[in-house]
Amino acid sequence: MTRAQGRTGSAAPAPSRDELGDAVWTVPNALSVLRLLGVPLFLWLLLGPQADGWAVAVLMVSGVTDWADGKLARALGQSSRLGAMLDPAADRLYIVATLVAFVIRDVVPLWFVAAIVARELVLAVVLLVLRRYGWPPLQVHYLGKAATFLFLYAFPLLLLAAGTGTLAAVVAPVAYALTIWGGALYLLSAVLYVVQAVGLVRQARAERVPA
Repeated sequence: MTRAQGRTGSAAPAPSRDELGDAVWTVPNALSVLRLLGVPLFLWLLLGPQADGWAVAVLMVSGVTDWADGKLARALGQSSRLGAMLDPAADRLYIVATLVAFVIRDVVPLWFVAAIVARELVLAVVLLVLRRYGWPPLQVHYLGKAATFLFLYAFPLLLLAAGTGTLAAVVAPVAYALTIWGGALYLLSAVLYVVQAVGLVRQARAERVPA
């Protein structure tokens, strides 16, 4: 059985990305690049002038473009392999960059960020292993998307909770709840990615065994 044939079996979620087009200059890809370019601006606003209002505005624009690029890709028939890689990359950069900035500003504890960074390192190793066995990167799991959604709501609320006054006291429980749930789903999605990757590696090894 060839690798292409193997991808049409039980591992159907992984190959769909490999079957996408090679288009580069598309509207969805442009939106994803815009989101990536917003990461250093977002960090500077948080750590430089600490212009939290503008930082939240950048985060909101990122959330809108995250929703829009997927919708436009389907509506315009412009889904591509590049877009399938840029979209989760932008999500991860925003999450990790924001949490690192929050540690520097004492908004979240270091152990929480360490767990998220460890998750990304594990998935980087998983990606290298999959490439070694001829598999494309895994599709983004819905739990990962749900975690990103929760984080996008939690981050601006965490900034408000870090302040003083009645508003900070009111939003703090909600902000921490969203952050904890988002972190739990983010780590759980990594476990599911690893389980799926193990299955693909076993399938690849089985294909190499002579009949």
